[in-house]
Order: sequence, then C-alpha cells, then structure tokens
Amino acid sequence: MTNTEPTLNVLALNSGSSSLKFGLYGVGPHRLETRLSGEAEFGGKTGTFHAKDAHGAALDADASAISNPVEAVARIASLLARHDMPAPDAVGHRIVHGGPNLSEHRLIDDTVLRKLERASAFAPLHIPPALAVIAAATERFAGLPRAACFDTVFHRDMPPVARVLPLPRTFQAQGVRRYGFHGLSCESIVRQLAGGPPSRLIIAHLGNGASVTAVRDGQSIDTSMGMTPTGGVIMGTRSGDLDPGVLIYLMREKAFDAARLEDLVDHRSGLAGISGAGGDMRGLHDAATSNADARLAIEMFCYSVRKQIAAMIAVLGGVDLIVFTGGIGENDAEVRAAICEGLSCFGLALDDARNRAADNPISDPAPRCPILVLPSQEDEQIARHTQALVRDSIPPLAAHRQ
Repeated sequence: MTNTEPTLNVLALNSGSSSLKFGLYGVGPHRLETRLSGEAEFGGKTGTFHAKDAHGAALDADASAISNPVEAVARIASLLARHDMPAPDAVGHRIVHGGPNLSEHRLIDDTVLRKLERASAFAPLHIPPALAVIAAATERFAGLPRAACFDTVFHRDMPPVARVLPLPRTFQAQGVRRYGFHGLSCESIVRQLAGGPPSRLIIAHLGNGASVTAVRDGQSIDTSMGMTPTGGVIMGTRSGDLDPGVLIYLMREKAFDAARLEDLVDHRSGLAGISGAGGDMRGLHDAATSNADARLAIEMFCYSVRKQIAAMIAVLGGVDLIVFTGGIGENDAEVRAAICEGLSCFGLALDDARNRAADNPISDPAPRCPILVLPSQEDEQIARHTQALVRDSIPPLAAHRQ
C-alpha cells in the first residue's frame, strides 16, 4: 500500500458450525494486504489450529484441542501477539443468513444483534455459532467496531421469478423466499475477473456446502440454494432439494418431528447419507474403489451440479464463462471433469492436463466457453466490507493507520 493511503487493520472471522477461518488484513480504499490467515476447528477431541503468514509460511501455533469459539478467538488473539502483528482496528464477521430484516452489511449494534437472534430460525446451523463468535470477539477485542457481512446480500436483488417461492403470498410477507448463499464467495470471484465479469457468468462454489449461481453483468439473477443453505445441489451432509412429500411421509408414517427432520436433512444426508462412508469428498475417492455406494455418492454429486449448471445456462440464455471455486471446486480435478462431461452441447469441454494442474483456463481451447478455477476469497471480502462500513460511519474511526 502507498504511504499516503489510510489503512485499517481488519480481523476477518468466518465462522462455521465447527470451524472458524480467520485473517488479518491491512485494507485501504483501493488495496488490501494480507498479514496472516488460518483456521481453527473446534468441538471435537482433536480440534486443530493452523495459520500462515502473508508469504504462505506456516506460523507456529498451539495444537491442543479447541472446544468452542471462545477458545478459538483467544488462540487467534494470542497468535497475533506472539508474531507481533498489528492490533486490529475493527473486526468483521461472516454471517450466513440475515433473515428478512438484514439485507445489507451492517456495523453491529444491539439492534443488529436482536435481528440476528430472530433470524436464527432461518439458519439454526449457522447463526448460533456466529453469534458465539461475535460475543467472544467482542470480549477479546473490546471497544472495536464490529461488522456483520451477510452471504445473502449478493442475491438480494434477484428478480421475483427466482426469488419468490411457489407458496401462498402470506408466507412471502413472513420472509419465506429464496435468499441464496455463498454471496461473499461469489463477490470475490466477480472481483477477481480482470476487466470485470462477462455478461453471462456461472459460479460453482463446491465444498461441504455447495451452490451454483447465475450472474448477469455482475448481478446474481438465480442460485441453487433457497430459503436456507440446505437446498439446491447435494452436499457433504445436506440433502439439497427434496420432494416435499418425502418430509410429509416421514412426519406422518415415521413420527419425525422438526428436530429429527432437521438432523436428517442437515447432518445425515447428502454424500454422507448416500455413501455411508462420510461426507468428505477426499475420503469418498479413497473408498470408491471398493465401495459402490461411495462411487454412487460421487456420481450423484456431479450429476446434481451438472443439472444446475445446465439450468443456469437456460436462465442466462447461454454462458460466457464458468468458474469453479470452494474446497472441491478448486482442488478436485476428477469432480470438475465429471461435472463438465455431457455439457459439450453448451460449448463446454476441459483440457485434461490443464484441468489436473488447475492451470487456467482449464477448458479445451476449441469450445466456445472458457472454464476457470479461482480461489474463494470470502475473508478478503469481509475485510473490504468492514473497512467500507467503518470508513462511512459517523464519527469516523480515529485509529486509521498509515
């Protein structure tokens, strides 16, 4: 960064149900500099904590198990101190769902916290852990501005044909609609495309959670996830879209209540439910040689994503670029190849060597639609939004640093 550009040191906290990704960034109006990044996993017997500096070199960290977000935030604070990192000027949080009353990124105050608590009904897997991280960070980094950065904001202007669910209108007024998720990831992809995104872009964010989004001229116009992050394509432990009659059947004939249904569709379905061998794609590849159900799980995942990509091509009236991102999308060449197989009628084909090396573009040069692999940079987007919110707040933060 230039010496004249004011810089805010932002600690970005990207919380999941059992993990916390983090990064410290120096952010100015036009540039961002990574200080360090890492991830804490907690809740199990062997939770991990690892971090790397701006050059990718591993930083020493306490490897003992972490039981909850409070401990994770404490480890992050200790890491910053041990490595003589700049103290944060602000803390930004990724929030998966803002519910119907939080449709833009916001500085956190008591009003925002109350709205987040009410929004827990829309994402009970994600919001309570996020609130725990906010509370822990507020205690550890007392007095700093805090920002809530929502995954749903990128999709808030989807047209009614995509946003409205086929239910009576009274439910729409209560917030029952398509929200869409992985918005910070999608923003980061749009930002990374030199010269701006093409008119018709499809982003396949594939990880333990997965979604496919249609982007026209930089704006989301449709996405596979729905009112909650459980909908859409098959995921690690989440079912994706189901015939609603399946749930009615389970309630009527098997006496499932809401808690059992939620546990089923969020924790015991998807790749894990199909395979019986877990929801991690790497483990399924290892098991696939001897486990027919593991092979079927992989095939169904790829089939599910392929169908959504074809659907988004129809939504866009064609496609100019497809981007794979997320843990699976960035690292699994075999899955990318299986997804693209059968889409040649849309001008999609991979170059095998380039795909395996993730050497962009990974597409065959002959077909008309390029395909890229790009990293999901959610944490950097959190940092940018936080800097902008603090910059625009009144009075402005006095602790800007040069």
